Amino acid sequence: PTHPSSYLSACDAANYRKRSRRLLLVCWLINIIVNRSKDYNIYTMILHLLNTFLLLHCANAFSTSTNANEMMPMQQGSSCAIITPMLDSGKIDIPSLRHLLKYHLDAGTDNLCILGTTGEASVLTMDERAQVITTAVDMAKGKMPILCGTGTINPEHVKEMTQQAIDLGCDASLVVTPYYVKPPQRGLIKHFTDTADLGLPVIMYNIPGRTKVDLTPQSTAICAEHPNIVGLKDATGDLDRVKEIRSLVSDDFLLYSGNDDTASNFVMRGGDGCISVTANVVPEEMHDLMVAALEKDADLVQQINGPLMGLHKNLFVESNPIPVKFAAWRAGLIASPFCRPPLAELDTKYYKDVETALYAAGLLDFEILGFDAKVPAMGVNSAAEGDWNYVSLNVRA
Repeated sequence: PTHPSSYLSACDAANYRKRSRRLLLVCWLINIIVNRSKDYNIYTMILHLLNTFLLLHCANAFSTSTNANEMMPMQQGSSCAIITPMLDSGKIDIPSLRHLLKYHLDAGTDNLCILGTTGEASVLTMDERAQVITTAVDMAKGKMPILCGTGTINPEHVKEMTQQAIDLGCDASLVVTPYYVKPPQRGLIKHFTDTADLGLPVIMYNIPGRTKVDLTPQSTAICAEHPNIVGLKDATGDLDRVKEIRSLVSDDFLLYSGNDDTASNFVMRGGDGCISVTANVVPEEMHDLMVAALEKDADLVQQINGPLMGLHKNLFVESNPIPVKFAAWRAGLIASPFCRPPLAELDTKYYKDVETALYAAGLLDFEILGFDAKVPAMGVNSAAEGDWNYVSLNVRA
C-alpha cells in the first residue's frame, strides 16, 4: 500500500469529523423545522428520528479525535528535533522512522519534535506530513508529548498545517517567526496569537540567523499572556536573554534552547530544556544532560557534555539536517542519509569529522574512520523499499 494503515485510518477519521461538522448544521435546520411544526405527524417523527441519528453520528465522530481530552503537556528536558528518514528514491522511510521513534522511547527523550527544519518539513506535501504525524501518534501518543512544526510565511498555510496537527493528534505546535519577509513586532505578535486561537498549545520559535527577524523579549512576554502560547524555542545564541525573558513571563512558561552547544548553560541560567539536533543520535545522553542542568549540577553537566561537544559542532559542518542524517545512517539508525533537494548528502570531505564525533560519543563500535563512500560501511542492503533488514554497527541501536 502507498501509506501505512495508521495513516489511512487517521486521515479517514479527520475527514469523518469534517463531514460531521456539516451534518451539525443539517441537524440545526431539522430542529428548527420540527419545533415550528404545529402537528406531530409521521413526517415530523421521521425528522425527529433522523435528527437523533445524525447527532449520535456526530458525537461518535468527534469522540474519535486522537486529540480529544488527551493532549499531553510539554515537559522540561530534552526534545529531539527528529529527522525524517528517506529512501534513496526520496520516499519517506516509515520503517526507519518507527525504528527511530522506538529508539527515543527507550532512551527517555522527554518531548518529540516532528516536522521541523531538521525533519525537512519545507519539502514535504500535506499527505507526507500526515504520514509522519500518524506514525508518531501511533507509536508515541500518550508516552511523550508530540510537538509538530507548523510554521511558515503564509498565515493561512500555518493554520492549515496546525489544523492537521490537531486533527491527527499532536500535543503542541512549533511555529517559527515568518522568514524572509521581516514582519514588525506587532505582526509577529498577531501571527502567534492567531495560531494559538486555533486551540493547540504553541511553542514560538525565534531563530533570527535563519529568518532575519528577531522576536524581542518584550514581544515574547506579550504573546505569553495568551493561554495557548506555552513556550519559546530560543536559537539566538544570546544566553543573557534567558534571565531577561524569565523575568517577563510566568514560571510555567517553557524556555527551550535551540543551540546544542550552549543548551546546558541556557538551562542552568533558568531555561527548561532544549530542542536538540544532537539528540537524534544520543537521546539518552541529552536527556541526562538536561536533567543535570536542571539540577544545576555543573560537574555532572561537564562530565556528560564533554564527549558530546564534537557532535554539537560537527553536526553543523553543513546545513542541517545533512550531517545528522549522515550520522544517523553511519550509526545504524536509518537506512539512508538521503536529503531531498535542494539539500544533498554530506560532502565526503566532512565524513571523518562526523565519524570522529560519533566515535568520541561512543556510537561506533570500532575506530575505523574515513571509509570509502562508495562502499556501505555497515554491510547494509541498499536503501530500497521494504522491511528493516540491515545490520547496525551501533551497539545501542
